[in-house]
Parts: sequence; C-alpha cells; structure tokens
Amino acid sequence: MSSTAAFYLLSTLGGYLVTSFLLLKYPTLLHQRKKQRFLSKHISHRGGAGENLENTMEAFQHAVTIGTDMLELDCHITKDEQVVVSHDENLKRSTGVNVNISDLKYCELPSYLGKLDVPFQRACQCEGKDNRIPLLKEVFDAFPNTPINIDIKVNNNVLIKKVSELVKQYKREHLTVWGNASYEIVEKCYKENSDIPILFSLQRVLLILGLFFTGLLPFVPIREQFFEIPMPSIILNFRQTQHLCLYVVLRIERGPHACQAKGTTHHVQKSKVSHLAFRYVYVWVLNEEQEYKRAFDLGATGVMTDYPTKLKDFLHNFSA
Repeated sequence: MSSTAAFYLLSTLGGYLVTSFLLLKYPTLLHQRKKQRFLSKHISHRGGAGENLENTMEAFQHAVTIGTDMLELDCHITKDEQVVVSHDENLKRSTGVNVNISDLKYCELPSYLGKLDVPFQRACQCEGKDNRIPLLKEVFDAFPNTPINIDIKVNNNVLIKKVSELVKQYKREHLTVWGNASYEIVEKCYKENSDIPILFSLQRVLLILGLFFTGLLPFVPIREQFFEIPMPSIILNFRQTQHLCLYVVLRIERGPHACQAKGTTHHVQKSKVSHLAFRYVYVWVLNEEQEYKRAFDLGATGVMTDYPTKLKDFLHNFSA
C-alpha cells in the first residue's frame, strides 16, 4: 500500500471514529429527541408472583397498593377472542388442566391452583385466594393510571390487534409498553400501533451491541425505548460477565433522565450519553436484596421482581 493510500485510509478511519464519538455523545445533532415516557424503578413481575398468585387481580392490587411504578403481565387470546392475563398458553402448570387457552372460551377457563411456584425463586411457592384468570380490560379498568408492561406471549395477529384496540380504547398509549423476545412479534406490534412504545427483541439487542462495538450506533435510528434484560447471572453465573454485559448495555443507554436515582453508576451519570434510542434499562427478575443493589449500582433504571414488598423496602433504604 502506498503512503498516499495509507494516509487516505487513516484519515477516513479517524474521521469516522471522531464523528461516531461526537454523535454518540451529542445525538441531537442527528436525531430528534423522543417523548419522555414513564420512569419505573419498581416493577412487579406478573403482579408480584412471590406474594400473591401470579397475574391475578389480587396480585396487581397488592402491588399498586404498596406503590409499584409498573405492573408486568402476560397476555393470551381465547377461542372467543378475549384477551386474558396469563403467562402460559397451556394451563397444565397453573391450573392442573392440560388445555390451551386458545382452545377455550373465556367462560370455560379453569381456575388457578391455590399454590404456584415462584418462577425465579427455587423451591418457593406462593398461595392466594384469588384464582381467577382476569381479562386485560379488567386490569385497565382497575388501574387507569398505572404503567403496564405487556408481554405478548404468542405470535397471534388477533391477539396483537385486540391488545392494541384495548390500549386505544382506554387511552393508555402513554402508559403502556409491549413486545416480546421474538423479533417477529415486536415487528407486528409496531406495525399494528406505533404509538405504543415497544421493547427490544433478542435479535435487536444483539444488533444494538454489534452497532455499538463497530461505532455505527449513532448513525442508526432506533424505534425501541425500553430495554429489558435478564441479570446475566440468571443465565451465566459469572460475575465478570455480568458486569461487562450490564456495563455495555448501560453505556449505550441513551436517555438523559434514565439515571436519576441515587446510587446509579458514576460513568453513566457523567457520560452525557443522551442518544435517543431508548431511555430505560430494566433488569429482571431479581428477588434478593444483593441482586437489587448490584443492578442499581451498575446503573439500571429499574428492577423487576416477584417480591414487590421486598423491593419497596430496599428502595426506601437504598435512597435514604
């Protein structure tokens, strides 16, 4: 390679790196700022599956009463096209009856068992008196001012359309986020109703990480605003891997209001990385105080838990 070619190559590479850095630091030079959504530090997974039966009105009421910032729940569609709140499509685990929700009318759905395992807590079960599978519209009716995170559990066009119609009917676009780990489901959600914020699918998470490491991230418009990731120790019990993953995610997290809580990571607070792709990083599902602390110390915006009372007590002491 001639010296002239090397000079042009290095100049181009240098210009690219400088431009990428500046746009990552000052994204409004290229992107329009997104609307501010709700900030949720305290998120109740399935309404708080460790304190009441998961995804029941009793669980949701309990979580809201103690002051949760957001309810997380799961949706399916019945044979008569009613949107119900349930994690499983097949009800064997939760009701003891080996049947799919989509094969039954709403009035035919069996009741939950009186005791269910806590999903992310080994050898733990929770009991409850409310064993009825609720409709999504019941949740919207009962909690009109509470942000809700909806996991669309199956790739079903009718389900996506019905959820969108309910969100519109209750004028909850500003209080709802929806999606799934599946890229195809999230794409359908966005096409159905782009006014409802969407979650990152797994495929898009990997894309974001690739764009970040190649310096291309500042040049790519991103529609998602909510980044939900499992605490890596759930998958890999390696502390360094965990710290690296959360560092990368939070380093590219680009909302100026996402790290207001005391105790967030110093590098996130001072980095001024205010790019406009997504504002919120939620870590799930954490059920122990040391896990809560680790997530918030690393700069997470919020934590999703099966134990809303425990997280409430932690946040009270953590912010003191």
